[in-house]
Amino acid sequence: QAHLGESGGGLVQAGDSLRLSCAASGRTFDISAMAWFRQAPGKEREFVAAIYLYSGETLHANRLNGRVIISRDYDKNTAYLQMNNVREDDTGVYCCAAGRSFASTEGDYDHWGQGTQVTVSS
Repeated sequence: QAHLGESGGGLVQAGDSLRLSCAASGRTFDISAMAWFRQAPGKEREFVAAIYLYSGETLHANRLNGRVIISRDYDKNTAYLQMNNVREDDTGVYCCAAGRSFASTEGDYDHWGQGTQVTVSS
């Protein structure tokens, strides 16, 4: 079983930037892709970005208009989510996911982290 540990969340002001990290450990041999999902208060969890670890190919949710960038450190089994010019509606719990499939749907990921809270104030 792989373990995912997120970090980097917190309270920030609108317009700020922050970077989230997700480190995979344990049985990582079946991890080919990592992704970030977000769950805002009172809403369903939604896709943010995904990255294929071998090539670095990425997927980003169109609605975020290029304000977030996913990247990875292949040797460290770590994925990052750079968030720029954050807005109040970016508030939510950001969960890291990992699995064999490079996709934007929750069901394609086998491993999930506990999540890290991001709160954006005006």
